[in-house]
Amino acid sequence: MLKLFKIIKPYRIVVAFILVLIFLQSLAELYLPTIMADIVDTGIVRGDISYIIKMGVVMLLVAAGGTVCAFVASFSSAKISAKFGQLLRGRVFAHVEEFSLQEFDNLGTASLINRATNDITQVQQLLTMMLRMMVRAPMMCAGGIIMAVSKDAGLSLVIVAVIPILVASVYVVMAKSMPLYKAMQAKLDKLNLVLRENLTGVRVIRAFNRAVYEQERFDAANLDLTGTAIKVNKVMATMMPLMMLVLNFSIIGIIWFGSLRIEHGGIQVGDLMAFIQYAMQILFALMMFSMMIVMIPRASVSAARINEVLDTAPVIRDTAGAGKAGIPDCVTQFEQREDTSHQSMGTSPPTGNVTDGISSKREMALLETIGSSGVCIKFINVTFSYPGAEKPALANISFTAEPGEVTAIIGGTGSGKSTLVNLIPRFYDVDSGGVLVDGVDVRQWLQSDLRAKIGLVPQKAMLFSGTVADNIRYGKEDATDQEIWRAARVAQAASFIADLKDGFDTVIAQGGTNVSGGQKQRLTIARALVRRPMIYLFDDSFSALDFKTDAELRAALRKETAGATVLMVTQRVSTVLNADKIIVLDKGRIAGLGKHRQLMETCEVYREIVSSQLAGGELA
Repeated sequence: MLKLFKIIKPYRIVVAFILVLIFLQSLAELYLPTIMADIVDTGIVRGDISYIIKMGVVMLLVAAGGTVCAFVASFSSAKISAKFGQLLRGRVFAHVEEFSLQEFDNLGTASLINRATNDITQVQQLLTMMLRMMVRAPMMCAGGIIMAVSKDAGLSLVIVAVIPILVASVYVVMAKSMPLYKAMQAKLDKLNLVLRENLTGVRVIRAFNRAVYEQERFDAANLDLTGTAIKVNKVMATMMPLMMLVLNFSIIGIIWFGSLRIEHGGIQVGDLMAFIQYAMQILFALMMFSMMIVMIPRASVSAARINEVLDTAPVIRDTAGAGKAGIPDCVTQFEQREDTSHQSMGTSPPTGNVTDGISSKREMALLETIGSSGVCIKFINVTFSYPGAEKPALANISFTAEPGEVTAIIGGTGSGKSTLVNLIPRFYDVDSGGVLVDGVDVRQWLQSDLRAKIGLVPQKAMLFSGTVADNIRYGKEDATDQEIWRAARVAQAASFIADLKDGFDTVIAQGGTNVSGGQKQRLTIARALVRRPMIYLFDDSFSALDFKTDAELRAALRKETAGATVLMVTQRVSTVLNADKIIVLDKGRIAGLGKHRQLMETCEVYREIVSSQLAGGELA
């Protein structure tokens, strides 16, 4: 937890100012019983009205000064705590943004949201309590003991006897509550997960009449959390009655022994009153400390969960020397094998030079501006496995995607098509082999530079809250209205956008729920097109389109992406018929590579896919 509190180091002067104010407030509160004792012993006993008035004014001024210090300290501590929460949330968000998909898979989206909101709030509340009480309580306790001893050392033994009982009570409560709070945070994650799935999947739930089942599922998670919360609150509920019981018995003991001391002339009435006040201040300081201790278990669990996020190092990071050209030794061997392959197939070898390294910044800027030239993509003996998987998702994948060509990837469900595409922008790193972009292993690129070359249309069309124009402009922040319109026209989205009430200014609901699946796909395609990248990755991006729109879109794309490198994952044979190169995947391996007619003759897996979708006449 202390590791997190280092975030407020830039505000240490303000924190020191708060501590000074709390110190002054504590001094004022400690001085008040002494003034009251003087008023009783000197003013009331002797009947000195002027002394009573004079000391009464002093008492009011001291109380007013303490109140002002308390107000300013409370305001400042609340402000510092809010700033701490803001900075910590920003740090967590920035760190999570660097995560690869593997970290998201391990930690879970629902848990990350809970850690960035509820857990940070718990730590923030503890900081507020610490600034207000953790400093004040020891000051009040130590000061109260000193002042009480100064009034009557013998009577102070009552307080000495009580303190170990209070400390033991706090220790027992903490020992029992810590594991319960840890379990409660995990169960809160589970509840958030169930709630998130219910809200995002409400259409499916209603379509299958599973509302009752989901209600039962939510109730089970809710009752599980509630049961744990009740257990921990029962433990915490014993704290206050126990401490009040000890406090009241302490006051009884002080009054009992104090009255005997007065009877024997060992202490005056005013001093006994002041002693009682100091005893209450000491015990209330311990109570304040225990109240804060009550918050520590939950906040410490939350702090550990936040630190787990911050300490999680992304698996995929920019390596030392990233951004400099680095060509693996296996490129030459692969090119030799590929030349042999081309000779046996009777085709010409690719003309692109993969050993050019990374283009100069000026050339890169020019290419990105005109968006008409692609780069060569090579897969060299790539093998990749998901964490914990028994078998690799991809095994020994080798092929080349040339600029100006459409490379289509087809295969059955679970054959590794999307996985293959995800390796190019380096969402995952390969286990062995290499993925080369412009002759350089993707691990040698700066991730920002690599992804700046890519326009990705994901399998699941994702839109953000905002207008239609905002969603298209997401691909290029400074895109002009003309560029947005052109991208929409090529993506076959201009017609339905024109029919919307506000056209490009129409607001898209969260998750794009106010547009159809096909419309969402066309908007995500427009988002990639407006970027005019060197590489286009279409991951089953036409599945929700009708065949007419699909054909029109592919025709428009061929003109728009001429010169760029295009990889197109699809389930439809009609989409790959005219591709320059078709890669057939089967159980993570390449079952065939070539054009349609060639694969019909040489690849059984491809023939099965084609025969399942096309009629006899179309097969010919």
